[in-house]
Amino acid sequence: MTFTLRVHDRVADIGREAWDACASPTGDPFVSFAFLDACEASGSAVPREGWAGRHLSLEDETGRVLGVMPLWLKGHSQGEYVFDHSWADAYERAGGRYYPKLLAAVPFTPVTGPRFLAHPDADMPTVRQALLQGAVALTERLGVSSLHVNFPTRDDWTAMGEAGLLRRQDMQYVWRNGGYRTFDDFLTALSSSRRKTIRRERREAAAGLDIRILTGADIEEAHWDAFFAFYMDTGSRKWGRPYLTRDFFSRIGRTMADRIALIMAFRDGTPIAGALNLIGREALYGRQWGALEEVPFLHFELCYYRAIEFAIERGLSRVEAGAQGEHKIARGYLPSPVFSAHFIADPALRAPVADYLARERPAVEAEIGVMAAELSPFRRGG
Repeated sequence: MTFTLRVHDRVADIGREAWDACASPTGDPFVSFAFLDACEASGSAVPREGWAGRHLSLEDETGRVLGVMPLWLKGHSQGEYVFDHSWADAYERAGGRYYPKLLAAVPFTPVTGPRFLAHPDADMPTVRQALLQGAVALTERLGVSSLHVNFPTRDDWTAMGEAGLLRRQDMQYVWRNGGYRTFDDFLTALSSSRRKTIRRERREAAAGLDIRILTGADIEEAHWDAFFAFYMDTGSRKWGRPYLTRDFFSRIGRTMADRIALIMAFRDGTPIAGALNLIGREALYGRQWGALEEVPFLHFELCYYRAIEFAIERGLSRVEAGAQGEHKIARGYLPSPVFSAHFIADPALRAPVADYLARERPAVEAEIGVMAAELSPFRRGG
């Protein structure tokens, strides 16, 4: 079969129907047309912010789209959560030009998911191979330093390694549903000291507050106004400049409200804190959080404990709470591997990066094992 590979500046140029025909079967909300189009149409992931779309579509002889790949020409490494700043610094000190680079990822979203999206009538390995070859060829055609595929699935990561890309491994913290019927069932699996601590944290966090989980039509623009204020406050304190615009939240509220769980805390009817989650087919994904009032343990209650309750009620297999945060382990979120893959055009940079990654991967694997064994809150043998 003959394929045609096309490059598009926006996912809207490919179209909702064609994109979602490939993305919807995955059940991943972050690669849906609605989410990616909101990133672009809201002005959050656009060229002036260092995110220039170079999305790929793979067409058959009739023009039907058999596969798509979210791909960006990046002018920096911000909003990625796979840190290559040291690679960029070393290359530029040696006289190279690291930026721009190509990135296959979901903007501002450190969540594992498919990066090669295939139509259900197409052969997935064939589509993946064609899209990957196209992305590498585009890297070379544009004369940019590198191609990076962030947070792919393990299968995609393995296939990219077999295709010659450099493989990197890191960790995140994931809560897994052990068939619990209630939150108390989950607590029963923990050590007695952890059960007592979590119950105390929950009592103190919820005292005097009305905590609600909003989804679907229950989410109103006033809720987004409040949440955006939380988001801006957290962003300004943590990294100085939040990435997402106010319009982004309105857009996902209009187009994918049924896939959103917005956990809000109110005091006397006024919202004081919130946590945004997206609902996948099998998982709940924690994203942004913020608060305008300091309340002990409220972060844990909204981001971790309420998320666990929601996942149990919905029969979801896990909660992915995002990057960083060793404190998540004590709340039942155990370390799990996450991946990235890298094509580096210049052998002078590729060789030292390959050597570094060959030493980093086993070190990360060992750290995951040690942390899970020594810091787990679960009862031994339970």
